[in-house]
Amino acid sequence: MKDILLIALFAFGGAVCAGMLGALVLRLVRHRSVAVSLTVIAAVTVTAMLAGTLAVAQAMFLSRHDLGVVTLVVAMAAMVSLAVALVLGRWVVARSRELSLAARDFGEGGSFAAPPGLATAELDSLSRELAATSGKLAVSRERERALETSRRELVAWISHDLRTPLAGLRAMSEALEDGMAEDQARYHRQIRTEVDRLNSMVGDLFELSRIHAGALALSPSRMSVYDLVGDALSGVHPLARERGVRLDGGAVDRVPVEVDGKEMTRVLANLLINAIRHTPADGTVAIAASVRADGGAVVVSVTDGCGGIPAEDLPRVFDTGWRGTQARTPPAGVTGVASVPAPPAGAGLGLAIVRGIVEAHEGRAAVWNVPGGCRFEVTLPLPV
Repeated sequence: MKDILLIALFAFGGAVCAGMLGALVLRLVRHRSVAVSLTVIAAVTVTAMLAGTLAVAQAMFLSRHDLGVVTLVVAMAAMVSLAVALVLGRWVVARSRELSLAARDFGEGGSFAAPPGLATAELDSLSRELAATSGKLAVSRERERALETSRRELVAWISHDLRTPLAGLRAMSEALEDGMAEDQARYHRQIRTEVDRLNSMVGDLFELSRIHAGALALSPSRMSVYDLVGDALSGVHPLARERGVRLDGGAVDRVPVEVDGKEMTRVLANLLINAIRHTPADGTVAIAASVRADGGAVVVSVTDGCGGIPAEDLPRVFDTGWRGTQARTPPAGVTGVASVPAPPAGAGLGLAIVRGIVEAHEGRAAVWNVPGGCRFEVTLPLPV
């Protein structure tokens, strides 16, 4: 037993010495290739075995012949181990280089495609993570392109919408200045209308910028959907009467919600105004509110008689600047000093504001076609 313990101590001492030397070498080459590290590890393993074997052989006083045999066996094992380490290291390095090139292409705006062939579990896991990240970035790029397109369209439409009332204001002011206006009171009323239109447009832009910047501060309080709908209906009633559109609010339940009353009234007013403007005279705009069938949310819907929205446009209805194929050119404001403008169609911001405010309340806005028109729905969570 004592001999065995002594042999173990000699072997352990020789292996520890080799291991410490190997650790120092690994530290020095830690910034080098994986192949170098694998070769060092294989060399350390063989050296530790050799050192332990030689220490034990020396302690056991083996003959010179026996000691040579043991050394030769260990040397052959060392050569094979180093060769295998080099081959494995070159394979890992080659695979890593292929993965690096694929990741470089992916970083330059392309999509990631894992290089073919077998790989270690770690490299295979890294490939899957890079592929998942590539998919997320592709979605982000597509969203960014859509937002950029939306911003360009918005700038173009806003420029057009601002040019129209500004041209009318200039024409009327020049007519008043030159004494060419026969009915000055009418011109003054028209100027007030155009100024209100510009003020409304600027207000929408400011609201939308707050939503996009995440700076929309809400002050929620518990109130009844019935009261919210009533306030919105009273605000749009003059426009509906002017356009000859009937308003139907008879299917509104007294359901409690916890919302910012001012912002949510604006949501309902925007939906109602949009519906009134796209519903022909003698048509009906109906607003309803009730608890969803599963009891988890409140659903407020506005149904108009616009005739429906093309299926390809439905996903873009709530995008900034979208106004549909029939409303891309707003009604002419003042084309001559005596013209009376039609009700403005806005800059395509109302529905984008609707979605932003609803989502800030952790709700959801949706739209789909129904017979004769379309229905906008706002889903809000029930108060806890």
